[in-house]
Amino acid sequence: MKNNNGTRVRSEKKGKRYLRTVKYLYLRFVRLRGHPHELALGMALGVFSGMMPILPFQTALAVFLALIFKSSKITAVLGTWVSNPLNWYFLYYYSYKIGAWMLGLPGTNQVFHSVMASIHRGEDAWGVFNKIAGAGGGFMAAFLLGGLVLATVFSLPSYFVFLRIFEYFRARRDSIRGERFCPKDDL
Repeated sequence: MKNNNGTRVRSEKKGKRYLRTVKYLYLRFVRLRGHPHELALGMALGVFSGMMPILPFQTALAVFLALIFKSSKITAVLGTWVSNPLNWYFLYYYSYKIGAWMLGLPGTNQVFHSVMASIHRGEDAWGVFNKIAGAGGGFMAAFLLGGLVLATVFSLPSYFVFLRIFEYFRARRDSIRGERFCPKDDL
């Protein structure tokens, strides 16, 4: 039904548009070309890069690593989406805490609170990066070391998870192609 100003009709159209977009992205994901190992490795490298607290450079690092390890650059870029505005605060928080603990630095300080407040306010990536870089080598090392730990912890299992996913999609696609081109005889 639609009300006097037609808002319900518009919201239904929006919902259908979002559903179509999600379906399209799903189909693009399923139809990615490449060997499951290359696709999964690209995804794991993307997750690795996405977990590093180097916000403006995550995608560049993911593509660079994908080139070095000869994996899928597309899935590497997709893997960086593990880092998004919803979890930047937690990513940076735990990166510093883990790195500071490993380096024996204090768990919090004024610069740390300033960086976390910037992320919480939604400041741009360059502003956050400049605050971290301007805080000095020890502070930056804590973020990078903690990020390296988090990146390793999350990227290793993601390879095996996505390897299974891509193998499943490959097998399913091959079986559908087989049925389409070689139909079973009717007896």
